[in-house]
Amino acid sequence: MATHVAEQRQSDEVFRVETHGIDRIPDEERHGSAKDLFWLWFGSNLTFTYVINGALAVAFGLSFWQATAVVVVGGLAFFVISAAGLSGIRTGTATLVISRAAFGTRGNWPAGVLNWVVSIGYTIVNTVVGTLALEVFFAEIGWQGGDTARALALLVTLTLTFAVAMWGHATVQFAERWMAYALAAGFAALLVFVLPGADTAAPATGPGAAGWSLAFVVMLASPFSYVPMPADYTRYLPGTTSLRSITWSGALGGFLSSVALGVAGVAAATQTDMTDAVAGTEGLLPGWFQPVFLALVLLGSVTNSIITLYSSSLNLQVLGIPWSRSRAILISAAVTAAGSLWALFFADFTESLLSFLSLLIIVFAPWSGVFLTDMVLRRCRYDADALHVGPGGAYWYRAGYHPAGMAALLTGIAFSALTCDSELWTGPLVAPLGGADLTLLGSVVAALTYAALASRTPVRPAAR
Repeated sequence: MATHVAEQRQSDEVFRVETHGIDRIPDEERHGSAKDLFWLWFGSNLTFTYVINGALAVAFGLSFWQATAVVVVGGLAFFVISAAGLSGIRTGTATLVISRAAFGTRGNWPAGVLNWVVSIGYTIVNTVVGTLALEVFFAEIGWQGGDTARALALLVTLTLTFAVAMWGHATVQFAERWMAYALAAGFAALLVFVLPGADTAAPATGPGAAGWSLAFVVMLASPFSYVPMPADYTRYLPGTTSLRSITWSGALGGFLSSVALGVAGVAAATQTDMTDAVAGTEGLLPGWFQPVFLALVLLGSVTNSIITLYSSSLNLQVLGIPWSRSRAILISAAVTAAGSLWALFFADFTESLLSFLSLLIIVFAPWSGVFLTDMVLRRCRYDADALHVGPGGAYWYRAGYHPAGMAALLTGIAFSALTCDSELWTGPLVAPLGGADLTLLGSVVAALTYAALASRTPVRPAAR
């Protein structure tokens, strides 16, 4: 029996290609502990994106202390993200499989498509940022290689990301942990250099409703983007793992890294022009540390891309791609490589891509509200086998759609669209609201709508 268990666990070992995908992880193959989640969320959020987010809060008119408060609130959202991982422990499968319970097997499909687009979009953005940082690093050590240097930098960035994600769950956790050690030391030094010079004086004029709301949208968008992922990284944990342990472990990891880098961005923005955030931050650092800083930007981009690329392969299986997880990831890697090549060599569409991705919060805020509310109403107890069944299954509902879930989602989307203020779309209620962007409240609207509809046709936990 012991030999059998050892053989089974080889499906999730470091530097071995993981054989499982969205299929249910059997109890005898469960392993690990909640502390693994600390390193996963800590490492994956040691990314320069949070420095940019902190700088944007200041650009919206917030003072150092006001922006810092918004950064902290954004970090607290990781308690919700981490708690959502209990669904993976209870079912042994990925988040976007579990969300079939809230929307129905077919109703879950559109969000699955959009989530894959978002995952690949952010992976492209991270890849481009990492590539450009490595290219500058090459220049600073004396190699002005032009397109050749850029091409090599792209190859290195893609290889680091793809190799880890390809191996799978165990290697992802291993890599996130060890890269976190180096990144934590480097970014701690960054804080030491940047924080003492921060201007903590309040600006002459306050940010107003528009400034506050935009700052919250920017800061909370990153944690919201993880809502379709937490079970992907808890599905191997033993069924006895507690909600408290996974919540605190994962949340502290995400909180500490996102808040530390967010505050660094806030401090930098009070001292220099952060229109080009990498160049602006680099200018505040001593010359000897600047190459180290560029390496930090590269590794931070890679750590974040690893988990989004890995989850995208599970996402494709949810959408019906009849391939193993390790083969499905080839699709995501190919699209990421093509998008990165286009952005770096043929056209600068990175800003347009970011604008498009930010607009998708109109869908994902309400989606998150419905999914999380459904999880609470069911007390995170599902019929794990039925999640993988089509017509006739417990989560097929009406022709594959859950009326309550779909109605709540559409209600939340309507609210978010009416109150969204982005470069690509401004809702008609933004001006009457004084310029406030209330997109994220679409999650609350959707959650309340779902809870009300579910009270008429009760959503109950599955029998244990």
